[in-house]
Amino acid sequence: MARPSSWSTLSQTSVSELRRLQDEQFVRYVREELYPFSRHYRRVFDEAGLDPRRVRGVADLARLPFTTKQDLLRAQTTPENRYDFVLQPSPELIKAHWPFARKLALVLGGAGARETLRYRYTPNFLTFTTGRSSEPVGFAYTPHDLDVLSEGIARMFDIVNVVTPQERIVNLFPFAPHLAFWAVTLGGFKTGRLVVPSGGGKVMGTDGSLRLFDRLSPTAIVGTPGFTYHLLRRGNELGTSFQNVRTVVLGAEKTPPGLKEKMLECLRAGGAKDVKIVGTYGFTEARMAWAECPTADNSSSGYHLYPDLAVFEVVDPATGEVLPDGETGEIVFTTISGHGTCVLRYRTGDVCVGGIQWGVCPHCGRTLPRIASELRRASEKHALSLTKIKGTLVDLSQMGSTLMEMREVEEWQVVISKRNDDPFEVDQLEVRVAPRKGADVDKLTRDIHTRLLNATEVAPNKISVHALDEMLALLGMETAMKEQRYLDRRPK
Repeated sequence: MARPSSWSTLSQTSVSELRRLQDEQFVRYVREELYPFSRHYRRVFDEAGLDPRRVRGVADLARLPFTTKQDLLRAQTTPENRYDFVLQPSPELIKAHWPFARKLALVLGGAGARETLRYRYTPNFLTFTTGRSSEPVGFAYTPHDLDVLSEGIARMFDIVNVVTPQERIVNLFPFAPHLAFWAVTLGGFKTGRLVVPSGGGKVMGTDGSLRLFDRLSPTAIVGTPGFTYHLLRRGNELGTSFQNVRTVVLGAEKTPPGLKEKMLECLRAGGAKDVKIVGTYGFTEARMAWAECPTADNSSSGYHLYPDLAVFEVVDPATGEVLPDGETGEIVFTTISGHGTCVLRYRTGDVCVGGIQWGVCPHCGRTLPRIASELRRASEKHALSLTKIKGTLVDLSQMGSTLMEMREVEEWQVVISKRNDDPFEVDQLEVRVAPRKGADVDKLTRDIHTRLLNATEVAPNKISVHALDEMLALLGMETAMKEQRYLDRRPK
């Protein structure tokens, strides 16, 4: 399969050749890495009656069951199964499963080959999931995996056009053992681009990050949508210059067009001229992230994938059936390059509207497959029994997008509780907002009520209006690792 040095070639390879190369990489990975060295997936293949020697390509994935977050959590909370998802080679397993040429190279390579083996398979770093389960799940990286992640982010920098040696990138992601912060940092190491972390609101704080802008005059900003917009707005208040900013890369949450427009307004007020704002998609279980290519009007263009490093399927969320290209369904992820903690057919819970598209990208001309940009997190849906008859399923991410889109809303928060804190009572939905200066508050509250009802089929029981400083404190913008957009205060 294509090596990192051939990224530009890979980006222009025909679809048929990309699929063929992906099949080859998948087969080799299953036979020589995953089946031999993963205790979990060795059991999965054996229980499914699938001999890895009979695997012929990506289509064979459909013969295997899915992996879920519960599988990972169960393994990591059971001492005897803690390393079941981590690739663990041994002399016996290598002898039984590696092809002759690879075993011979290991023998003839002596100490150097053994050191390479340790480099490829010995974990030396961890990141953790956050926000979707009661217990964080750890993912182990080997030095090989850090190389793969670095290469993936170097590709991302290329896709978003952060490519010159003069780039100065401010990393606003929170400093934590989470994918986003370290991915951007490693991308800087890989490409030689200057990446300076601020640690987000909790570490340097907003004003501290803006002082960094004054000293660095960055060309690119990377961070979460909520904190990035807050920082740009505060920068306008303090007179911070954004004149050299050309690119804003956003991750961890989706960014609706209305929020992009509000960011652009702040950037232009700070002197920026032609800024591209792009989104990214990534998750801890993949140990990787993908970016949209920039467009003339800052519209979302779909996340470009790396078919040599991973396989994506889109399945029917109800039946698990693999769907044709272009159809809406749940994203399922399989690594074909990872060591350390590895997942096959991992159900992300992310519903992709428009599915996967193969072919030439109309924006950049690359032939890499793309995931459509509109994603909905199934895990962000909460049942709200707003009447005593039947609950309504509300997509909180859609609610958040609606509020972010509204020009007159500076900041917002959604609070779910029970009437009188009684667990047997109906749910109560409160929307807290900080209006833009000069907004007609009465009209704004009516608009919020109407728009949320139209978008989610649920109207809030209460819309409370707060001063911006008060709202920032409620969100934990300067104190929490990530702003608290959704509070569920229902008794457990």
